[in-house]
Amino acid sequence: MTDQQNISEQPIPEQDVTLQSPQVEDDELRLAQAEARDYYDQLLRAKAESENIRRRAEDDLIRAHKFAVENFAEYLLPVIDSLEAALTDTSGDIAKIHEGVELTLRQLISAFEKGKITAINPTGQKFDPHQHQAISVVPAEQEPNTVVTVLQKGYLIADRVLRPALVTVSAAK
Repeated sequence: MTDQQNISEQPIPEQDVTLQSPQVEDDELRLAQAEARDYYDQLLRAKAESENIRRRAEDDLIRAHKFAVENFAEYLLPVIDSLEAALTDTSGDIAKIHEGVELTLRQLISAFEKGKITAINPTGQKFDPHQHQAISVVPAEQEPNTVVTVLQKGYLIADRVLRPALVTVSAAK
C-alpha cells in the first residue's frame, strides 16, 4: 500500500458543526466592535500622549538652549562689578590699580573654572593640531614638533576646544 492509499482510507473525523442563532452572532459582533472601539480609543490616547511628550521635550530643549549661558553669566557679574569700580577710581595710584586688575583677573579665572573653561598652556608639550595652532617653526634644543613658546593661550570648554593656543614649534634637527 502506498502512502496515498493509506491517507484516503482513513476515516474523516466528524466536525461539530452547530449553527448559532443570528441573535448570538449579533451579540458577538457587537462585543467585538466594542472591543475594537476600545482598542482604537487606547491607540488614540497613546498617540496623543506621545505627541505631548515630544512637545514637552522640544520645549525643554528650547529653554535649555535659551538659558544655557545663564549660569556662566552669573559667574561673570562680579567681574563686571570690579571693572566698573575700577573705572570710577580717581586716585591715580598705579599700585592700587594693578592690585585691582589682579583681583579682577582672579575673579575671571574663578568664573572660567566654574563654567568649566580651562586654559591650554602647552609649553614643552608635543604639538597637537587639535589644540594648538602653529604660527612658526623655530630652531630649538627640544625634540622636533615640541611647543617652544605660547604666544596666546588657548581655551577648552568641557574638553572641547574653544580657541586653540597660538604657538611656535621646534624645527626638525
